[in-house]
Amino acid sequence: MLILRPANFADLQGIERLAAVAGGSLTTLPANRDYLSELIERTTRSLRKSVDRPGTESYHFVLEDSDSQEIVGVSGIEAAVGLGSPFYSYRIEDVVRASNELQIHNRIPALHLCQDYIGSSRLCTLYLEQPYRSEDNLRLLSLARLLFIAAHSERFAPRIIAELQGVTDERGRSPFWESLGRHFFNMELRKANYLTGIDSKSFIADLLPQHPVYLPLLSKEARDALGRPREDAIEVQSLLETQGFAYRKYIDIFDAGPTLEAPTHMLRALTHSQILPVNVVESIEAGDTCRPALISNEGLDRFRCLRTVIDPGNPELGRAEAEALGVGAGDNIRVYWLDRP
Repeated sequence: MLILRPANFADLQGIERLAAVAGGSLTTLPANRDYLSELIERTTRSLRKSVDRPGTESYHFVLEDSDSQEIVGVSGIEAAVGLGSPFYSYRIEDVVRASNELQIHNRIPALHLCQDYIGSSRLCTLYLEQPYRSEDNLRLLSLARLLFIAAHSERFAPRIIAELQGVTDERGRSPFWESLGRHFFNMELRKANYLTGIDSKSFIADLLPQHPVYLPLLSKEARDALGRPREDAIEVQSLLETQGFAYRKYIDIFDAGPTLEAPTHMLRALTHSQILPVNVVESIEAGDTCRPALISNEGLDRFRCLRTVIDPGNPELGRAEAEALGVGAGDNIRVYWLDRP
């Protein structure tokens, strides 16, 4: 059984292993023990903190295989980006240049460095180990975070974003970075991502161009990469779009991956999940009326979520599932049906 729960210090070795396997592919999952330890510490502090509006809190979750007790996935939420350190994006927007003398008016698409997403919540650090990568497990790892938000909405901002990794070639090179970033940073993309991941971000403002970057000056490969996700992030983009996320012409400053955004209260997992009282039986026999669903409790530090099948007319959990969620007969569970469009 796979169970999603908040990360704790006993998970450090497992998260370190995932960071090593990820090989620097995620900015927010660097292979740095001190940073990963702090990531867990911030989660612990945030869960203990009384919150009435979002601040610098962050919450990271692990996906645990209860049979092997291995950590096979990790995902996170930042309550509000840009409050403790800068949060930069490129906004794609036309610049109008005109000559009245020649009667020429040109609209030139350009990149504008901005911090428009300051204060937004952010989904981050989604990584699922390859042997476990399936649609069902990916939905659990990603969407369980939204059920946590549904249970504790006061902790999150009215707008939520998700940044997806941008296009790279078979050698891991980003055409956008090679056409733009490399000229200003004089380092490999992997190093820039690593520095950003460990919260060393002052170099960004120091080195990035402060004026608009005209897109016709970039290579064709770089222009073609704007707002496109890396191949292994396409499935994640589709999943988020079914929840109400949309691309609004904001991209990552390093690899040009798309930033998706949505009104938090309109996310499908929030608007379509149900609170139901549960019965506990010894085991469940999946009948014709059972439907696949994500099931979570309403806890904070004891939040748990798993995928199972359940009968809407008679919500019952097997004893093993109830114990995994930490619920008993008569307790409320949150149910998000997975077979609805």
